[in-house]
Amino acid sequence: MARSKKTRKVGQIGVRKAPKEPGSQPRSPSGGKPKKKTGNPSGSRHSTKQDTKAPIQNQKKDPRVGSKKPVPLVVKEVEKKVPKPKYFSPKQELAAIEADARLEALLDKIEDQAVLSVEEQQYVDQKMQRHRALCELLGIHDDADDNDDVDGDDDDPLARFESIDPKKLV
Repeated sequence: MARSKKTRKVGQIGVRKAPKEPGSQPRSPSGGKPKKKTGNPSGSRHSTKQDTKAPIQNQKKDPRVGSKKPVPLVVKEVEKKVPKPKYFSPKQELAAIEADARLEALLDKIEDQAVLSVEEQQYVDQKMQRHRALCELLGIHDDADDNDDVDGDDDDPLARFESIDPKKLV
């Protein structure tokens, strides 16, 4: 056999595969998935941030914020009302009216024939009217009305004692 000389030229080692579709080209290495971008774009620290005020219109506004109702800065006397105390029975309400210190002071003024203001007079009238209604409801009769018809001797225990006849007791 004859001896052949080695060469540096390299030919194809195998046979090429034919493309699957006749019109398609072989893939390039740069094609396929795009690279993931990480970090900020170049020059981002020198550029100013853009204010995105336009998308606020798309967001829902909170209905709790920004009431349009005016707030009064001065408290009026009419708004400052004391709530009525609730009683469990008419008897307790009657006891509370009879123990009312303000009503007692105003009644003492009336007895001394002092002049009351309109508010004080309304307070006395209201409480006395409620007192009468509760007395009627509970069946309590006012002693001052009953004493007008009867002699004053019955009120005094000493007068009753002296009027007793010892002969009738035996």
